[in-house]
Amino acid sequence: MTIFFQSLLDGLIAGSIYALFAAGLTLVYGTLHFINFAHGELIMAGAFLAYLFMMPPLLLSPLLSGIFAVTGVVLLALLMDKTVFSRLRNANPLLLLIASLGLSLLLQNLAQVLWGAKIRAFPFPLQRGKVFGPVVITSVQITILWVAALTIFLLYLFLKFSRIGKAVRGVADNPVLAKTFGVESEKIIRIVWVVAAILAAVGGILVAADTNLEPHMGIVNLVRAFAAVLIGGAGNVWGALIGGFIIGLSENLGVLLLPIGYKDAIAFFIIILILLFRPEGLFGTRWGVR
Repeated sequence: MTIFFQSLLDGLIAGSIYALFAAGLTLVYGTLHFINFAHGELIMAGAFLAYLFMMPPLLLSPLLSGIFAVTGVVLLALLMDKTVFSRLRNANPLLLLIASLGLSLLLQNLAQVLWGAKIRAFPFPLQRGKVFGPVVITSVQITILWVAALTIFLLYLFLKFSRIGKAVRGVADNPVLAKTFGVESEKIIRIVWVVAAILAAVGGILVAADTNLEPHMGIVNLVRAFAAVLIGGAGNVWGALIGGFIIGLSENLGVLLLPIGYKDAIAFFIIILILLFRPEGLFGTRWGVR
């Protein structure tokens, strides 16, 4: 029973990170109507930039490293949009998807050239877990939970109550009507890239803090984010958040029944089930913030 509760806690921790990945991915899909396969590399860039700032010669604190890393990923996302996606704004979505795949491969290989292929870890001291009833949790995991919860709460406030957040929802629902009401679509699209990049970078830093980092970590976590988006319904932000927790719990509870080597395959299995039996997702395709 102790193993079950520990796996449940690990699933919630992982799910809170996957929820951030999925929310950013579905924000871009809801606004631009294509799946950005380079989103995984924004996740990877957040982790590696934070690692760069923490290591010699900079040796910045984790907080400062995270702030600089998120800023760097936001600039990278805006650069991607400016140089590639803005030029294909009115193109066939398939062309956008292919362009995002090309960017993904380019950034993966660039990261491998810069940092090599070996697995790395943040320079945190050895963590001693604190016992709470049947579970053990480290101070890093506690930090991951509250940072993820705070980020999700700020996303809710932004989309639900801010004027810009309402404009984002309006462009996602009906860009032509939003333009009639004076909403500048290009400005809103840039804001969506910024928000999606922040979510990806924060999630990338958190997943690296809980596990490790390597140049191909983006594609693995992109699959999980994509599965979460499908569960929630493409374009539904809150459905994607719930989907992220479902993926995290499924992976960590699933290894109680399956060998640990099958953990990464669970997201693929869920994708197949959703596409076969409920392609519109659990919550439909409606933009999920009202």
